[in-house]
Amino acid sequence: MSTPSSGALSFLHKEHITAEPGFNRWRVPPASIAIHLCIGSVYAWSVFNPPLTRELGVVASSADDWSLSSVVWIFSVAIVFLGLAAAFAGKWLEEVGPRMVGVVAALLWGGGFIVGSFGISSHQLWLVYLGYGVLGGCGLGLGYVSPVSTLIRWFPDRRGMATGMAIMGFGGGAMIAAPVKGWLLDLYETAPTYLGARDAVQTVVENGRVFAETAQGKIEVVIASAAQAAEFGGEAGAYVVGTGNTGAAQTFMTLGIVYFVVMILAAFQYRVPAKNWKPEGWEPKPAASGLVTQNDVHIDQALKTPQFWQLWVMLCFNVTAGIGVIGVAKTMMSEIFGSVMPLVATAAFASTYVLMISVFNMIGRFFWASASDYIGRKATYMCFFVLGTALYLSIPYFASAAAANPSLVYLMGFYLATMLIFSMYGGGFATIPAYLADMFGTMHVGGIHGRLLTAWSTAGVLGPLAITSLRQMSVTSAVQDLAAKVDPAAFAAKFGAPVAQLDQLVAAKTVTIAKLMEIAPAGTVDPTPSLYNTTMYCMAALLAVAFFANLFMRPVKEHHHHDDPELQAVPGE
Repeated sequence: MSTPSSGALSFLHKEHITAEPGFNRWRVPPASIAIHLCIGSVYAWSVFNPPLTRELGVVASSADDWSLSSVVWIFSVAIVFLGLAAAFAGKWLEEVGPRMVGVVAALLWGGGFIVGSFGISSHQLWLVYLGYGVLGGCGLGLGYVSPVSTLIRWFPDRRGMATGMAIMGFGGGAMIAAPVKGWLLDLYETAPTYLGARDAVQTVVENGRVFAETAQGKIEVVIASAAQAAEFGGEAGAYVVGTGNTGAAQTFMTLGIVYFVVMILAAFQYRVPAKNWKPEGWEPKPAASGLVTQNDVHIDQALKTPQFWQLWVMLCFNVTAGIGVIGVAKTMMSEIFGSVMPLVATAAFASTYVLMISVFNMIGRFFWASASDYIGRKATYMCFFVLGTALYLSIPYFASAAAANPSLVYLMGFYLATMLIFSMYGGGFATIPAYLADMFGTMHVGGIHGRLLTAWSTAGVLGPLAITSLRQMSVTSAVQDLAAKVDPAAFAAKFGAPVAQLDQLVAAKTVTIAKLMEIAPAGTVDPTPSLYNTTMYCMAALLAVAFFANLFMRPVKEHHHHDDPELQAVPGE
């Protein structure tokens, strides 16, 4: 994929954005942060789940509304296309430069929201998938990698700090986007037509749909509870389907326009340094580890080196492990500490805990990436894997200890361990671009980084799959163990069926661990805290594998180096 350096769009090409002498390099990081704050809002997708599942019924889901299972996959599609776009467009990024890629990212991300808006208003789910998932996902990938190589070239003296600043924005994007999206939804929403209380409206049910008998004929309605109606300032009763507005379509349109404008303005702030430019008074110094090269490796050649695949494994397993904790941390907090310390682990405490997850994820991106400038990239990842393994192994201990002996010490230990894990989860994302520049040089680092992000897409599948399957195995085993200890007569009296039908009762959610504990013999230990042990041990094992991948990291061999001296250290090449 190539773009000529002359023509209508030539002003976007890298050849035309070389910085003039005296250009302030600190103008580039804010632009990068702005783009990452925009695309980082993808992590706040869950805000849209409720309104999209009741777009027609508004106060409650109607028969023709989209199901939650059909909506939640939109986010997954966006993440998959993020990785694919970053991988396949990486080489193009190095050919045309960051401004061109930033502009295309703005068109795709902002345009994806606008296409999604039309999909919502016309109730065509495929348009939402196409807009937000496919187009928006491609915009995510391009927007994510566009500033990396530029920042690394502008800050050869602080590679980690520079990329950490930008990628910190991606981690913090959801913190800003979530309340903004909620505010926009409230601004645009309108309640549907209210017909009256449930007992005051004559209704009939046809093919599962509820219709109200009116003077104009039968009208499809939804029956809202008091809690559902209260969100719109209304009363419980019958509401006419298709007469209100959740505000989702207008919110999509507004965000699409705002993100497009912000990202376009930011992209036009991009400049690339002149050939052989370097910060005043700075001279490159090889790191003590010998892993910081002064040579460059071509993007296609990088994939032929073991170092690329070692880094791929390190990123993939670090992200998979992080998702392993993110996916169950809130559940563990509420299930374990909420039951044994109800006065401390309240709903407000849990909400603050979720907020702090985002805070540490964001801060960790800047802290660890900046620290890597001083201790080295290899040492930083050693911290991730050694400290991380110990932290993962500590979580089952804190959970089990708190269940046996409720104490704030165990709660704080769990809290601190998970927050450090979240910081290293974000730190892994932010430090990897600088590690790539150290290993492969700056010539094609943006494109190489794009291809490495396929590890993120892989982890996005592996993490949730591992969590759900391992936890379900633990639940099944715990239920079987408890059922074997329970008196058969008490079991039959409690559940209205013999123990022989345990599998069917579990599948119907009639039998649960909590209900079995009610009839378990005195002294039986509640297995709930141990449900996550297998998952945590598995995550620790992944980090152990990644540790060895990092341990055996060596400089790229000379025969992989680019042999064209004219292309060495040329901005954007």
